[in-house]
Amino acid sequence: MKTKIELIKGDITRVKADCLVNAANKSLLGGGGVDGAIHSAAGPGLLEECRRLRGCGTGEAKITKGYNLAAKFVIHSVGPVWRGGRSNEEALLASCYRNSLELAKAHNIKSIAFPSISTGVYGFPINLAAPIAIKTVKDYIENNPQVLEKIFFVLFSEHDFRIYEEIMGEVGL
Repeated sequence: MKTKIELIKGDITRVKADCLVNAANKSLLGGGGVDGAIHSAAGPGLLEECRRLRGCGTGEAKITKGYNLAAKFVIHSVGPVWRGGRSNEEALLASCYRNSLELAKAHNIKSIAFPSISTGVYGFPINLAAPIAIKTVKDYIENNPQVLEKIFFVLFSEHDFRIYEEIMGEVGL
């Protein structure tokens, strides 16, 4: 079985996957963008469970139930705030994807949907973030065959979708 990777333009909360990845803030208590959408769609149970997790560090990931989402799980990963590339942002962003995939493996998750972590209010340039996301995921599935059946990259805007589409073509996905 080869892991399938699919690009979707749309709302991550509507994707049919075992797990959604939330581009979370360090508090894990909700925010704007993807974070706010996931918290809103999941309902108050998600916020309660996140309170018990007591936050999450940049580049790390924690898992919760999906509550009112179609997804059984939500993996919350805190991406780096872009500071011009001088603060280890690229390595921290790659760590978000890797740690999320490791949590998925540990919980026997077969399908996972990623947003474009850190490219919203955290300001990470999409043209730099997309290759990191795609390469990290590609390397992971090459080194962990048969762990995941399907990986989605879910992009909200047409602009972001096109950038991911171009990078995926360049790396042969």
